[in-house]
Amino acid sequence: MEVVRVNGIEVAAPAIAAELQYHPAPSREAAWEEAARALVVRRLLLDEAGRLGIAARATTDANAEEATIEALLAREVAVPEPDTETCRRYWMSNPGKFKAPDVYEAAHILFPAAPEDAAARATAKAGAAAAIAELQAAPQRFAELARARSACQSAANGGVLGQQSRGDLVPELETFILAMEEGQVCPVPVASRYGFHVLRLDRLVRGELIPFEQSRPEIERHLVDTAWRRGVSQYLHILAGRARIEGVAVPTAAKIGRAHV
Repeated sequence: MEVVRVNGIEVAAPAIAAELQYHPAPSREAAWEEAARALVVRRLLLDEAGRLGIAARATTDANAEEATIEALLAREVAVPEPDTETCRRYWMSNPGKFKAPDVYEAAHILFPAAPEDAAARATAKAGAAAAIAELQAAPQRFAELARARSACQSAANGGVLGQQSRGDLVPELETFILAMEEGQVCPVPVASRYGFHVLRLDRLVRGELIPFEQSRPEIERHLVDTAWRRGVSQYLHILAGRARIEGVAVPTAAKIGRAHV
């Protein structure tokens, strides 16, 4: 690993090693770089706070450093409060973010098969296709077939899954369920990581758009946080541009968080 220095002062390897736990990554090298970057950011901010004479008091040295960094950023990074029109434009431009969740009731018959077992999956798919053929002729038999053939615990209830919201079931199933009409049995077996499913949609209630005034607090928090992250990123690039940093790349916006710098 390269030696990491900020203005000629080394960021000690043991400190980087201790920081590793907060930066999960695909490899130790990547985690080490993330940890080193975080400590460089911290050093830049604490050095600037010292230059400006900002020193917050706290019960421990670590808390004092955090408080000092917060005080520095509060002073140096100005974040304007979004006005009503800005919030309203965001609400109108992102309707999908401000909808109540879709709610549905569905039923299924599961023919199990592990993802890596090609033979079992072929058998499961054939079983699901056969059940669908039977249901096309007699859809009222769904509960009967579920009790007799489904490998899911819902078989005891005729395959009924109960009321669900978007995201409750695996995406493979929801993609089909939310595209079906009420009362419809899906005409094809649906594959998932668990096997193949025969699906029926019993009821679907589409989520309605949440009114602007109800959405506004969430929008304000989002816009303020986004502006804050952008401001901190710009501020860090200014500080990094003044400093001499060795052994690690200049920090980027993706690595900055309001609650943990």
